[in-house]
Amino acid sequence: MLSASFRLDPAFTIAPVSRRTFGSFVEHMGRAVYTGIYEPSHPTADADGFRQDVLALTRELGVSIVRYPGGNFVSGYRWEDGVGPVADRPVRRDLAWHSLETNEVGIDEFMRWAEKANVEVMYALNFGTRGVQEALDVHEYLNHPSGTRLSDQRRSNGSDKPYGIRMFCLGNEMDGPWQIGHKTAVEYGRLAVETARALRAAEPGLELVACGSSHSSMPTFAAWEAQVLELAYDSVDYISAHAYYQPIDGDLESFLASAVDMDHFVNSVVATADSVGARLKSKKKLQISFDEWNVWYLKEFQAAPPTSEWPIAPRIIEDQYNVADAVVVGSLLISLLRHSDRVTAACQAQLVNVIAPIRSEPGGPAWRQTIFHPFALTSRLARGEVLRVEMRAPLYATARFGDVPTLDAVATHDDATGDVTVFVVNRSLTDSADLTVAVAGFGRAFRIAESWTLSDDDLTAANTEQNPDRVVPRTNGTAWVEDGELHASLPPVSWTAIRLSPA
Repeated sequence: MLSASFRLDPAFTIAPVSRRTFGSFVEHMGRAVYTGIYEPSHPTADADGFRQDVLALTRELGVSIVRYPGGNFVSGYRWEDGVGPVADRPVRRDLAWHSLETNEVGIDEFMRWAEKANVEVMYALNFGTRGVQEALDVHEYLNHPSGTRLSDQRRSNGSDKPYGIRMFCLGNEMDGPWQIGHKTAVEYGRLAVETARALRAAEPGLELVACGSSHSSMPTFAAWEAQVLELAYDSVDYISAHAYYQPIDGDLESFLASAVDMDHFVNSVVATADSVGARLKSKKKLQISFDEWNVWYLKEFQAAPPTSEWPIAPRIIEDQYNVADAVVVGSLLISLLRHSDRVTAACQAQLVNVIAPIRSEPGGPAWRQTIFHPFALTSRLARGEVLRVEMRAPLYATARFGDVPTLDAVATHDDATGDVTVFVVNRSLTDSADLTVAVAGFGRAFRIAESWTLSDDDLTAANTEQNPDRVVPRTNGTAWVEDGELHASLPPVSWTAIRLSPA
């Protein structure tokens, strides 16, 4: 039995919980849109063709903001193809995912879906085959009230009021040679700053996200951020970060410690951005939009043979997630919350079917994957201020990251209700852990309001269409509070959330 502890105090805070931390991502890729959020022939489809079962799960997941329409897809996307009468919309090749895009769903349809889901939209602009003019045109269509050609076109298409999108991504992964229109840092930085200036002339107060590195293993990592920000620092508000994780060669110890890499990624980007800001003598602190992150069995996708066909909505990277994957997702959410002073937006990629917490079948059911649960509970329970946690826990050895703490945690405090919520992961493959959390610093007695643990003796267990609730969080009956201390026993390879309320 392992032993771990930390102390919480309401005076030691990191930053408020940003609701945008609990974002998602819908790309025109695979079955994310067609037979994912949209399937007019489905028994649950509403008048607009949206699957109400998927909408209900999206609301339950607690998604706050959704990045759209890509992803790699956006670097070849012509937004004009997706507006106006559906019968007149062209079918186009999507070079990013080697499929056909029917454009049956475009801006207006997606904005209607977002309203039903009660989510904000983070709109990604095409910086691959387009640039400044496209950004101004789509902004005019989306946000200008009326009296111009494109705003009046939107109104004639059924959306009298502007959509009021606040957050725009200036392209996607432009550092990647796989990206249509791939650019050097200087080429991209120049385009980003000119587009940002034009957009701000059209509408001051927009929040703009510059492309950071596609992942921290890119050969240009940090140098890319530095060169881009030397040009665009004063013109943007965010720099993006993307990261995906999977077990390599069966190395579960390192996989369970994936948040160590996310911590290092965030710290490195912050250090790089702040260095540029210091050189420019700027008082502004850039934020990070971690707008793609998840577990993704990428090597299996890369090993798949290429196809010469051009299908519509093919089954692409529909990973089935297990218990270990869910624990890692829970730990990545801990990392994101821990960095709430700088990571103020994040998007788990993606929402449905494509490496997603929600799965659906054409004409059939929708269900929660294992990774759905830590996201939904963290989104629901993380409120107020993020508290500093200094964990005391045994270390264990990993091949990728060296010695890392066996337990990792973050906590939040909602001053309005007095609630304190602890999120903790036990990475040990073999040992349970006795956790003690000192909470006397709050000056009040607490009771256990709710306690959830996701674990299973079979780490490969997954939720399927036939058995959608094989893996679910269960009440942790070991949690108790006495004499200013929270105590709980945490199983091996587990993620736990415990909410304390004033007694």
